[in-house]
Order: sequence, then C-alpha cells, then structure tokens
Amino acid sequence: MNPKKQDIRALSKEELMAVFTAQGNKAFRGKQVYEWLWKKGAHRFEEMSNLSKQTREFLENEFSINHIAVDSMQRSQDGTIKNAIRLHDGLIVESVLIPTPKRTTACVSSQVGCSLDCKFCATARLKRMRNLNPDEIYDQVLAIDKQSRLYHNRKLTNIVFMGMGEPLMNYNNVLKAIEKITSKEGLAMSPKRIVVSTSGIPKMIKKMAQDGVKFNLAVSLHSAIDEIRSQIMPFNETFPLIDLRKALEFWYAKTKRQITYEYVVWEGVNDSTKDILALIEFCKFAPSKVNLIEYNPIEGGDFQQAKPDVIDNYVRMLEAKNITVTVRRSRGKDIDAACGQLANKS
Repeated sequence: MNPKKQDIRALSKEELMAVFTAQGNKAFRGKQVYEWLWKKGAHRFEEMSNLSKQTREFLENEFSINHIAVDSMQRSQDGTIKNAIRLHDGLIVESVLIPTPKRTTACVSSQVGCSLDCKFCATARLKRMRNLNPDEIYDQVLAIDKQSRLYHNRKLTNIVFMGMGEPLMNYNNVLKAIEKITSKEGLAMSPKRIVVSTSGIPKMIKKMAQDGVKFNLAVSLHSAIDEIRSQIMPFNETFPLIDLRKALEFWYAKTKRQITYEYVVWEGVNDSTKDILALIEFCKFAPSKVNLIEYNPIEGGDFQQAKPDVIDNYVRMLEAKNITVTVRRSRGKDIDAACGQLANKS
C-alpha cells in the first residue's frame, strides 16, 4: 500500500485514462472514474459500482479522495443554511445556502481565512492558512446543491464567491473549480449564473479579462474616496481607486459585461452627500449596478448601519443618474451566516 497516496481528483481525465492503460487496462475505465468523481460526486471508491472489485481495490491502494465533510449545519428562520465544512486536513471553512422564492444561491469560500484586512469583516480577523483546492471549492457547491434539493425541493441555481477569502488571491484554483462546475462532465451550470466577488486586485481583474472568463464580476467597493476606503479597507493603499478603475475599464472593454458594486453604508463613515457623489462619478466609466448591502454587525466591531434616510438618499441620487441600484436585505443573520459574518465560530 502506498503510504503517500495522491489525491485522485488532482488528475485530469487524460491522466486518469493513462493510469489505466499503464496497468494494461482499458482507457475508458479512466473516463468512468472521472465521471464518478465529478458528475456523481463520489467520495469513496466503493461507491463506483460499475468498476470491478479488483479495480476499486487498486484505486484504494494507490489514491485518496480528499473530500470535504459538512461538520455542522445551522438553519436560519428565513431558510438560510450555514455549513461548517471540514477539509481533509482538519481545517474549517464556511459556506452558505441562500434561498429566495425564485432561486437558490450557494455562497462559497475560496481560502481558509483571508489575505486581506477589511475592518468590517469577521473573516479578515482570521489569518490566511491556505488556499482551497479546486475540488474543495467544487465540493461546497455539490453539498449545497444536495441541501437545496432536500430542503427547498429544487436544484441550485446560482453561485457567488463571497464566502471566506479573496477569490483572486486563489485565482488558478478558483478558475479550475469554475471550469468543473460549468463543464458538462461536472455540474453543467451556466457561467452566467456565477459571480466572483473581489475586494479589488487590479492586475488580477485585468488577467480575468485577458483570459476571457464567462462569469460575472462584483467588486466590494464601499467607498469611492481613497482616504475613506483606506480606513475601512487598508489594502486600498496598495491598490488605490485609480488603479482599480483602470482595471475595471479594461475589464469592460474586453468583456462588455456590466460591473456590480457591493456597497455597505455606515453611519459616520460613508453616509454623506459627498460619498454618494463620489460613487456616482465612479460608476460613470462603464455600465454598472450598485447593491446597497445591509450591514451585519460582528463581535467587537465599531461599525453601525446608516440611517434609513441615508440609504434612501443613495437610492434617489443613483437612480436620478440612471444607475441601477438595489437594496439587499441580509439573510441568515440569526446564525451569523450573513455577508461579512463568516468567522469559523464553530
């Protein structure tokens, strides 16, 4: 028995086929195993019922399947489900199922902890331990799809990379996961139903555009004034708004796709007319929409949700300039599953 088994999901379909031909077996066995791993989501070789016992024993001796496990699950009063996901090395990340009358969305994590330092986010208080592998991201989606079918009687419809971590700091693995999620040999989901949310890494936004990705882009903006954004998102000093804007201009020139800005309004931080005018100006260079997101308090946090009349001012002034704006009410607050609250309390 091999003491250092390779994770079989690190192999491509072609590499799996080569494993079997090297054993004097037929190449199509590799295709069968690949289908079990990705389309059927098998977590154990013994599940692969159309393979001989001898073949399953060979796979068991040579390879591992480093699958995730739902360590604990919490259900909110509004139907939201938060999962504590245990990885093969014992580390934990969180993912969330968000149901609405017309859709079910998976909010998935891309890193254990986070590389960035946003002051309003509970995840930012956790040091980044490692990036998630493509299969670990894929498994989160698969688990939430099963929960959606079980608890809401419908398949998963949408995916947002808005869980723990900065997706663009784990770029290659995120793209590989999305490739599997959208493949006919995987979950066959449309890339148009996937949103990758970034705090704003200019060179990686440009790389996405150059790579011709088909999914949608959201930017966690929260202020269009450098001084204020640097106070709440200190990495803005390294990636200032002018660089972010140039990257987003490049994104739109390449993709012709609308940009979504995620924007939380806090009392005494970004609740003035000056803040609204700066946001309007920032939205002008490319078609965009603004999601005004309800703030979700975190333990020991100093931020307070802005008054309703301030939110009304944002909506009124943005709409007056023909900028699409939506006020998003948070889901799952009672189980700390809302935006910015994922902190591995489990």
